[in-house]
Amino acid sequence: MKKYITLFVLLFFSVAVFAQHTTYDLKTNIRYYPEQDYKNNTYKAERCVVDVYYPTNKKAFATILWFHGGGITGGNKEIPQELKEKGYAIIGVGYRLSPNVKAPAYIEDAAAAVAWTFNNIEKYGGDATKIFLSGHSAGGYLNLMVGLDKKWLAKYNIDANKIAGLIPFSPQCITHFTVRKEKGIPEKQPVVDEYAPLYHVRGDAPPLLLITGDKELELLGRCEENAYMARMMKLNGHTQTQHYELQGYGHDMVVPGYPLLLKEVKRILDKK
Repeated sequence: MKKYITLFVLLFFSVAVFAQHTTYDLKTNIRYYPEQDYKNNTYKAERCVVDVYYPTNKKAFATILWFHGGGITGGNKEIPQELKEKGYAIIGVGYRLSPNVKAPAYIEDAAAAVAWTFNNIEKYGGDATKIFLSGHSAGGYLNLMVGLDKKWLAKYNIDANKIAGLIPFSPQCITHFTVRKEKGIPEKQPVVDEYAPLYHVRGDAPPLLLITGDKELELLGRCEENAYMARMMKLNGHTQTQHYELQGYGHDMVVPGYPLLLKEVKRILDKK
């Protein structure tokens, strides 16, 4: 009798463990603009697509949109390995690059990808109230532009404040150097205009975690830009702004930044 009880217990726990294991699927090159926008536009068809990595046996999961870096002149959509198998959907976003297009085309692309996620993630089993924006460098800049300047998502009748959290890695907070280059402004000439996240600081924005490398090792004052961004957000009444400076790391601070991203996502979800 004891033998059968033991086998039953082992079988029960084996089934329970198996049932708790989350499985994932990957859908690639999904277009986030209306189909007609891609007609006779091979560059848009190549760049304006997303990859969706998502849990297949879990519901109401959170989603992290990851925007690649590359100075808005290079790079490709990616789904970081360090973010996989954490119970979340990860969306790797592609967008058009300069000099093939000029500002604000790539910001428009970022907003369209975010809007697509709001409108479609529930079809995959996700929760549209749990959408986070993250990404490195140029990708982080796009996070801030879409999340702080509400006009980009308003085009799709989406309130940017519905974003669950903004967690950019080493973003440019003044006007991006590629935007300045397009306008003939020297790289080392700081500008804060409509294409600067700093221009759009506001107290009612989604929670904001800015992650940068060491100020002595980062690009061209990037750490100081983020520190000033954090200060101005707080002065504007934003109570959920943080800035982490990763000592000993330069602009290549992505890998040590992932645990901070995941920790912040969990913190925000735990409060919902």
